[in-house]
Amino acid sequence: MSEYKLKGHFAMLGANMMWGMMAPVAKIVMAAGIVTPLLLTNFRIVGAAILFWIASLFTRREHVPAPDLLRLAGAAMLGIVFNQGCYVFGVGATSPGEASIITTTMPIWVMVLAALILKEPITWKKAGGIALGASGALLLIFGGTMAPMKGDNPILGDALVLTAQLSYALYLTFYRNFIKKYSVFTLMKWMFTFASIAVLPLSVGKWIDTDWASMSVTEIAGVAYVVVVATFFAYICTMIGQKNLRPTLVGMYNYVQPIIASLIGIYLGLDRFTALKVIAVGLIFSGVYLVTISKSRGNLEKNVKH
Repeated sequence: MSEYKLKGHFAMLGANMMWGMMAPVAKIVMAAGIVTPLLLTNFRIVGAAILFWIASLFTRREHVPAPDLLRLAGAAMLGIVFNQGCYVFGVGATSPGEASIITTTMPIWVMVLAALILKEPITWKKAGGIALGASGALLLIFGGTMAPMKGDNPILGDALVLTAQLSYALYLTFYRNFIKKYSVFTLMKWMFTFASIAVLPLSVGKWIDTDWASMSVTEIAGVAYVVVVATFFAYICTMIGQKNLRPTLVGMYNYVQPIIASLIGIYLGLDRFTALKVIAVGLIFSGVYLVTISKSRGNLEKNVKH
């Protein structure tokens, strides 16, 4: 395995570990009723935009022409606004368990879209790897003993979480080659800036009406985690992964998130360690391995030439 692919694997593993903690943290933050899903989405997007602009001051400046800025605006809508907004609103309306189940569909959407748009072959190894990973993730979700956190509108919440997965799958496939033109910080600062412009007008009233003084230390810490760790650092890792791995393989790492959720439950005493969980983790990483060794379009083209 090349150094670049290895870096991509570590980056995607790190990003999904951070995201794996986000659903329960976001649910705790929003449960108090002060920070709404809209505000939490704003915190993520605007906070990350500020952090990426600050970080870009310490990196090489890159000129981005107007046509590419328009492409970045489109990437921001799919990869950030619809993905983050629909996910946070969805988790707020449904249970974290159901949200986790729906996130297992994302690699399937990526595989199908990559085949249609990028002409990536759907091989038996790739399809089998996704099936193994999904089986392991579902075993973790259904095999947990944690008390479920109910949602107010599970049907709407589930639909929004599904929309988030489709949106991100479209982003991974449409922008796979484009993102290689610029550095991580150039891409992220512009994408989060465009996303901020899109969401801020919708939330001015909420910002004014919110009783910020009533926020507890726990809620503040939760928001900080969501913005700094699950957005800023996670998106850096994701972009590194996207630059070095195929879209289907990037999507496969979604299956790491239920592992993290299960480990959190065990640590807090809300869940227990079982042989079923060991089998589930084995299935997930076996699935990732199968997708890793499956043939890509580039490999097929090389075989044809030889």
